[in-house]
Amino acid sequence: MFRSLKVRNYRLFFIGQVVSNTGTWMQRIAQDWLVLSLTGSSTAVGITMALQFLPMLLFGLYGGLLVDRLPKRPTLLVTQSAMAVTGVVLAFLTLTGHVQVWHVYLAAFAVGMATVVDNPARQSFVSEMVGREQLQNAVSLNSANFQSARLVGPAVAGVLITSVGTGWAFLLNGLSFVAPIAGLLMMRARELHAVERAPRAKGQLREGLRYVAGRPELIWPIVLVGFIGTFGFNFPVWLSAYADDIFHAGAGAYSLFNTLMAVGSVAGALLAARRGTARMRILIAGAAAFGALEVVAALAPSYWIFALLMVPLGMFGLTVNVTANTAVQMATDPAMRGRVLALYMMVFVGGTPLGAPIAGWITDTYGARAGFAFGGAVALTAAVTIGLVLARVGGLRLSVGWHRGHPRVRFVPKEQPATATASASVSA
Repeated sequence: MFRSLKVRNYRLFFIGQVVSNTGTWMQRIAQDWLVLSLTGSSTAVGITMALQFLPMLLFGLYGGLLVDRLPKRPTLLVTQSAMAVTGVVLAFLTLTGHVQVWHVYLAAFAVGMATVVDNPARQSFVSEMVGREQLQNAVSLNSANFQSARLVGPAVAGVLITSVGTGWAFLLNGLSFVAPIAGLLMMRARELHAVERAPRAKGQLREGLRYVAGRPELIWPIVLVGFIGTFGFNFPVWLSAYADDIFHAGAGAYSLFNTLMAVGSVAGALLAARRGTARMRILIAGAAAFGALEVVAALAPSYWIFALLMVPLGMFGLTVNVTANTAVQMATDPAMRGRVLALYMMVFVGGTPLGAPIAGWITDTYGARAGFAFGGAVALTAAVTIGLVLARVGGLRLSVGWHRGHPRVRFVPKEQPATATASASVSA
């Protein structure tokens, strides 16, 4: 499960990201709660999310192209330093009492601009540290790292917000970037796996799009995570509204919801690290379960039922993320990886500028339950639709039967009779 941590360069990277990711989650919670406190509007929280992810939607492919052309480690030193400065500036404005909502909007947009390059650079740099053989394990551990920080970050942010205010959460986030910057500087360049960088040439963005469009193993995971990222991952909008409007429990409840979701996410990431392959059927099933659980959670009648449902939601959400990410990386040529991962992240998180304001408007207009249920319904519909499309393209049919006293629903090849395929294992 942890074999890629034997690689010294990746171990330094991993430790630095633990610290930085904790600070990132602290800032996310503090940022959303600060906007809600300043405006009292879920729509404003959605706008903040939109501004943070709008640069990925607008410039994501260009960021991926830069990553394919540039050396990854120096690039990451620049992007991580830029995000550290943003956190410190926002902390200064908040602690001095001069912060206004447009300051938070601007800071969110600045972080988004740095992320345009930072995200594909971090994702593709993993293969340079560990090599192809350890790639899936390292990708899964990266997700476990990010979600483990989500266990600590929201809890610390909740304590800071209720005791001393949001400004200290922003400051600690800015200082947390010292760890990954130090880790990058301590790496041994000779131990990195050499990857040929893309030369500067015309038409490279179109080349990346054609590359993805011609490969079903890339296009369908990207389409699915696009729908789920746009409509199903607007948790800052929904969870802040549930904590404030539905259960009237304040910032502590908001951080608890995020922490419990992180528990499930860590479990999902560690299970993904144990799996040997990233199969399409796991991706489809995880996406369908994720959407269905959102609808169920939206209708939860009590505080603790809602809170406990955050655990399986986190697990299935992370399963979708890791499985899609790993499948895309494993199927991509290294020279194209920056552009492909940028496209992946562009539709996954870049869809937030479209989905978050919609989620915020539905939440403000019809209530938090309606907003949450809408996001889950879209995710479930997308998973079922793409699953049926893949089944049709792959010549599969739906088989319903019993196995050892339990119902079994699965796709099997059309050309085989049902009796011969009742126990077959089919993977896409």
